[in-house]
Amino acid sequence: MFPPQFPEENDNAHAGSINLTDDKGRALECYIENSLSVHGQEYVLLLPVDSPVEIFAWQGDGDDEEAILVEDDGTIDQIFAIAQAVLSEQNLILKNTAYALTVAGELPPVEESELFTLEIEDEGADLEPEQLQLLASFYNEDQEYAIYTPLDPLLFFARISKTGNPELLSPEEFREVQPDLEESLFRDDKLFNEAE
Repeated sequence: MFPPQFPEENDNAHAGSINLTDDKGRALECYIENSLSVHGQEYVLLLPVDSPVEIFAWQGDGDDEEAILVEDDGTIDQIFAIAQAVLSEQNLILKNTAYALTVAGELPPVEESELFTLEIEDEGADLEPEQLQLLASFYNEDQEYAIYTPLDPLLFFARISKTGNPELLSPEEFREVQPDLEESLFRDDKLFNEAE
């Protein structure tokens, strides 16, 4: 997953959808936001159809309280049914999809009091803090959990394989092709704007 760094959606947005599949066979349905060819290889910029969510475990007390992202599949499996039940009270359906948990349904309006800013630490990268909206919180075995959805869209870059299936780019592969992709997207966006 990569932060949005490319031109905003245009009239060709959501031209179709495609499934990204992980090594466990889980699928993530995505809209094709953009498709481009670089050096004979087709790439797609994908936006999940459903809203991505992240579950955090709150640890510590008072000023030392810290939100820890739950990434372990075992822990997610343990708390999934509870999270699903809590979200269903808001008419949201939690899905264990590839690469990210997602919810189907209409998200509540954004309220300033429900926002959480996550500082992202990544050596060598100057990343902006991520803003998240609280959807629900719950307890399991005396541990407090909170379910958030990012305010910024979650985008994926994939290459289209010879069989026509999307293959998610690793961060290293993305960095290698990023300059070519940005140049091609800029050129396509400029042509699109000139054609309007």
